[in-house]
Amino acid sequence: MTPLIELEGIGQRFGHITALSDIDLQLHAGEVVALLGDNGAGKSTLVKILSGAHRPTSGRILFEGRPVRLDTPQDARALGIETLYQDLALIPRMSIARNFHLGRELTRLVGPVRVLDHARMSAQASQALADIGIHVRNTDEPVVSLSGGERQSIAIGRAVHFGSKVLILDEPTSALSIGETRKVLGYIRSARENRMCVIFITHNLHHVFQVADRLVVLSQGRKVAEHHKDEVTEEQVADLIMSEHQELDGEGRHRHTEQSRSAGSPNKGRQPTG
Repeated sequence: MTPLIELEGIGQRFGHITALSDIDLQLHAGEVVALLGDNGAGKSTLVKILSGAHRPTSGRILFEGRPVRLDTPQDARALGIETLYQDLALIPRMSIARNFHLGRELTRLVGPVRVLDHARMSAQASQALADIGIHVRNTDEPVVSLSGGERQSIAIGRAVHFGSKVLILDEPTSALSIGETRKVLGYIRSARENRMCVIFITHNLHHVFQVADRLVVLSQGRKVAEHHKDEVTEEQVADLIMSEHQELDGEGRHRHTEQSRSAGSPNKGRQPTG
């Protein structure tokens, strides 16, 4: 099956700093891929390349089997790549319905003037969210009145409804209550069931093992491990994230060696990466 997205030899340099080096990665429709790594591992840089915020200095990107250039966020969005950062790009004092249709507003003619069709946007947002199991009290309420989990649900529901093919979630469960976290993880499962590819960035391995199909670990700008969830334990993944000493096993996959981390910070000696 042709991958939805394929990265071949992706590298990114900022002056003398190497943020990413020789990243190969395939992403498929209908799967959740956890992108893991310590701070400075290169996760943010890779996400910015996929979202069109950075142009890679080497390598190429294929989308549905054809080479593409993601020079701007608009290029990425046109292909169906939606990135939800922690601030969610929602406007707090605007209604749920307006935020749901942000950039895709529905209008109607009143005489010679075209105005926003608030009633239709409200009804469409309410139905679209309900279709994927998200129920809100009133779509005319301002987003500022919603909890963190509810705001996540609006952003995820918007991506699903408007046909996004790739959903990149940057720490979607941070600072959420247990109940809200469960709901957001449920929305991630719903996105996968809608044949979306979800890239899940988080430091919480417990959440990763609840929803991810594959785990990709970055360290110092390189991909150091890639496993199906059933192949590894949380403890093994934590070791891969924290360790700077890794080697290939007999099958060509990376593994953690018994060269233990030296006392002190696991980041000692690392070059700064994005």
